[in-house]
Amino acid sequence: MIVTAKKQKRAILIGLITRTQNEVQLTEYLDELAFLAETAGVITIKRFSQKLEKPDVRTFVGKGKLEEIKHFAEEKDIDLLIFDDELSPSQLRNIEKETQRKVLDRNNLIL
Repeated sequence: MIVTAKKQKRAILIGLITRTQNEVQLTEYLDELAFLAETAGVITIKRFSQKLEKPDVRTFVGKGKLEEIKHFAEEKDIDLLIFDDELSPSQLRNIEKETQRKVLDRNNLIL
């Protein structure tokens, strides 16, 4: 018997609490993001959030939070990091380089 089922991708969802987005709003947006991921055949394993005035220009989240995400992704065999907000091309590259994981933002997930 030949098994042809594909392994379902495992993901972490990541979002920010800012001056313009409180924790309740972030939870709602991450719930919606989890639904979009599920629709795309991705299992959400964990959510990470960070409170910042504005996204880090280089990596969206702070250096310490990115390290925490990286270690969790390594320990739990995570395939994808999905960010709730739109990332710049340089942020995408920097995060992928640092974590060695595929990175999507909300727009990429929808497309």
